[in-house]
Amino acid sequence: MLKSLSIVFALLFALFAGFQYNDPDPELWIPIYGLAAVASVMALFGTGRPWFFWLMAAMYVVAAAYQWPPHFEGFLLDEMGMKTLNIELARESGGLAICAIAMGVLGWLVQKKG
Repeated sequence: MLKSLSIVFALLFALFAGFQYNDPDPELWIPIYGLAAVASVMALFGTGRPWFFWLMAAMYVVAAAYQWPPHFEGFLLDEMGMKTLNIELARESGGLAICAIAMGVLGWLVQKKG
């Protein structure tokens, strides 16, 4: 299961990083998702230790909490098709939460394997 999830997570986060190419601040978000992709590859090849993945998960949780919008308006576009700052912040926070969950799962699986 560790190898399968590592591959899925690596591909998912590489895709997330690629989607950030046309984002207003790609220099921030490409490394965030790229680091999650690299960590997933590390889990695949057995080079990461459980503490590393737990630390990554904790950092992503803190970042997700910090990025949470002051007023939650959802993740989807409003009726006019324009994104509000709160929706953008919620999406960014959600992406960080996905990274946190994935790193936690990888940490648990690596620890279980070891």
